[in-house]
Amino acid sequence: ATCGHGCKYGECMGPNKCKCFPGFTGKTCNQDLNECGLKPRPCEHRCMNTYGSYKCYCLNGYMLMPDGTCASSMTCAMVNCQYGCEEVKGEVQCLCPSGGLQLGPNGRTCIDIDECSTGKALCSYNRRCINTFGSYYCKCQLGYELKYISGHYDCVDVNECVTNTHSCNLHAECLNTEGSFKCKCKQGYRGTGFDCA
Repeated sequence: ATCGHGCKYGECMGPNKCKCFPGFTGKTCNQDLNECGLKPRPCEHRCMNTYGSYKCYCLNGYMLMPDGTCASSMTCAMVNCQYGCEEVKGEVQCLCPSGGLQLGPNGRTCIDIDECSTGKALCSYNRRCINTFGSYYCKCQLGYELKYISGHYDCVDVNECVTNTHSCNLHAECLNTEGSFKCKCKQGYRGTGFDCA
């Protein structure tokens, strides 16, 4: 194949037929191709034509991605959130994975909400609140133990007198109470029940 006029920026493919290298156009491939005018546009924000090529630019607050698109320069990776983030109206916000956590002062790490001290926790009368990271749980009050009764778990009173976990005096009687116990000195003895004489 011969091209009488030659192919300046391309290859001769047939009689006077040039195949241009990317970025060039014309019968002899001697003209610069304005890529910025092509459809679809090669750049998302701004395009600048150069000889044989082009350059993409992004508006302020955005960064150029390899495919010519512009991504917010405040991407999740750059914000360095502890648990990931989301973009809301072009702004990046860090997220916390549970309602029992809130964003710390730095806006990146999550700190625990103590539901027990804020009163957000709901525990029944015979259970006490134990705070955990991101949540809480209800544990049996002291003097109660968790037992499976009639199809569900419940906190039932521990009979310290039967389990022998009381601290009554040797000369005292143990009296079980709801959640606790009392000691009463036996006949012929005086004292608190913990001390009998």
